[in-house]
Amino acid sequence: MPSAPDRRMTPARTLIFAIAAGLAVGNLYWAQPLIEVIAASLGVSPSHAATLVTVTQIGYALGIFLLVPLGDVLNRRRLVPLVLALSAVALLGAALSPVFPVLLVLLGGVGLTAVGAQMLAPLASELADPESRGRVVGTVASGILTGVLLSRTISGLVADLLGWRAIYVIAAAATLVLAVVLRSVIPPLEPRESVPYLRLLGSVFTTVAHYRAAPATLAINAASFTVFSMFWTSLTYLLTAQPFSYSASQIGLVGLAGLAGALGARRAGVLHDRGWSVPATGIALAVLVASLLAAWAVSTSIVTLVIVVIVFDLAAQSISVLGQTRLFALPGSAQSRLNTALVVCNFLGGAVGSAAAGALWATGGWAAIMTAALAVILLALLVWGFTRNRLRETGAPVDAPVPYTKKATAAR
Repeated sequence: MPSAPDRRMTPARTLIFAIAAGLAVGNLYWAQPLIEVIAASLGVSPSHAATLVTVTQIGYALGIFLLVPLGDVLNRRRLVPLVLALSAVALLGAALSPVFPVLLVLLGGVGLTAVGAQMLAPLASELADPESRGRVVGTVASGILTGVLLSRTISGLVADLLGWRAIYVIAAAATLVLAVVLRSVIPPLEPRESVPYLRLLGSVFTTVAHYRAAPATLAINAASFTVFSMFWTSLTYLLTAQPFSYSASQIGLVGLAGLAGALGARRAGVLHDRGWSVPATGIALAVLVASLLAAWAVSTSIVTLVIVVIVFDLAAQSISVLGQTRLFALPGSAQSRLNTALVVCNFLGGAVGSAAAGALWATGGWAAIMTAALAVILLALLVWGFTRNRLRETGAPVDAPVPYTKKATAAR
């Protein structure tokens, strides 16, 4: 008889998951540094071309809610490669777009199918041994963060050398290759519960209510992501103004300091494995407070600001990974829906943070932004303080309903 397939998250499998997740989410950001180039190429204004980024993000938000929950009921060995293959088609279509409206629609499709990363993270957690779950999730999260940070830089370099369409051709080819690789790397999985699609979407909300630790985790992570987005958006304003007057490329180099957060994400997962997830979250929130105070006090020194950026990112990404790993460690087979709730809450927080940064900068500058960010993190610290015992819980309340009970009748 053939031996049973190895379902463990080996180092090689973990690395492939991290690379695939980084590329999947990086596909969202190719257009950001190319707005003016695309505008000139397709004969539209830069402000009109900027809607490409908005449409891509809207597509991503829809994909998170509409597609990621399917990971709890469908065979992810087929689902994840299929989503990546569809993303490759959308990317290639974007490269070949003859007019702006076609590009707009196809980048919306890129956003919709960029959710492969959010399917791989819960799958990695499920396949990992309990004692190494935090390390594995942290490694995949570090891949996602690296993809986000490097995509803008790579996009600009490729566009300078080969034109803006080339980055989409390259991304399409790489995404298709990874889809094929993942079809081989993801092991055969047990069949999951079968449930009607609309009931599945509704169960995202009942699943969050099902676990005592989930609402507080979502609130803390959303607060952290709100401040993260507020900080990075306003940092661009700060570095563009006096006394820095930096160019876009110089600001991009400062942003590379955020790679420290990607390294920190992997290390944060180890803290969960050692049972320190909840206290480490409290410490990371306190570090965020200290970082914001330091950023307020030393806003005219680029050297000190870079140090603050590194510390700030380490703390923010640690909170993200610790919260995500706690959710994935909860019992049951609802990890994809919990991840959907987490990412949607983070996305909404990030949108609020970005919008608030612009308004606050216009009214009170850097001081107003730091004040608002501190208020949000202090509120998160209060939530952590009042719910830290609940955050330690790894089970669901005995009287909570099971999100759905219809069983699969055949392997998918």
